[in-house]
Amino acid sequence: MATPPLTTLKPVRRSRFALRWYSWLLLVAAIAYGLAFAMHWDDRGVLWLQERFESAAERQESVWLPDYHAVIDAKPLPGMEKDEASDIAYDPQTKTLFSVMGKNPFLVELSLQGDVLRKMPLVGWSNPEGVTVMGNGLLAIVDERDHLVSIVKVDADTRELNIANFPKYDLGLSKDQNKAFEAVTWDPRNQQLLLGEERPPALFTWKGDGQKLIGDKQALASDELDIRNLSALAIDPRTGHTLVLSADSHLLLELDEKGEQVSFMTLLRGFNSLKNTIPRAEGVTMDEAGNLYFVSEPNLFYRFEKQR
Repeated sequence: MATPPLTTLKPVRRSRFALRWYSWLLLVAAIAYGLAFAMHWDDRGVLWLQERFESAAERQESVWLPDYHAVIDAKPLPGMEKDEASDIAYDPQTKTLFSVMGKNPFLVELSLQGDVLRKMPLVGWSNPEGVTVMGNGLLAIVDERDHLVSIVKVDADTRELNIANFPKYDLGLSKDQNKAFEAVTWDPRNQQLLLGEERPPALFTWKGDGQKLIGDKQALASDELDIRNLSALAIDPRTGHTLVLSADSHLLLELDEKGEQVSFMTLLRGFNSLKNTIPRAEGVTMDEAGNLYFVSEPNLFYRFEKQR
């Protein structure tokens, strides 16, 4: 009896499309993971979950950023389109705001509604990126390019400031000289400046007596700065909590007196009543009533109020 020929099985060929689809899926997943890691979305997710378990009393004792909503959204500062708004500070004595422009150095005084009251050229500054009010007409201005902090006097008659007329303090070298000291805020409770390096984000303190700085700056350990860069700092005068702003992360963080994260606010379109994403938030400050004020490059002003 003849044996039937064996049937040769042809190997199954996988579709090139299937391979490409699988590869693209892996690529998209890798990109999504990398983006989430870089933007610290995993950390934000953990903090978001922690916020859900905070009691009403704990929220009352903090700034509690999720409750804030924009009431002035992207108001242009007239004539400053090419000046790059870099920081903003609240003065409790004048009930006004002071902002520095980094590209064309000058100091501008604003109303709490973002109206320009006066502009004061900053003669001798290269790249003023940070400003804070120390009280009694004294302001500290950080120059990122020259690695200096200056303490200046501003009164109702001031029309121009010359760096040669004021004390200057050397901030020293940074890990990244192009992304050096950018943030500054005055801590009245501890009588010290709180300074921030942009990248990698780092905090420092420098003791003062309200008139001048004493000694040298000191590094402040913090493992809670899971942000891409550090743009600005502010201190809530009611709780003493620190607000940390990151333009690259589109984020405002609240840290308690121990440096631990308490709450956060996302500066993206659709969140906290924002009609559009804040393009590049470079400055933040808070008044004694708890209202928040931001400036963003190129020349935008924002005010946030807490919903009671």
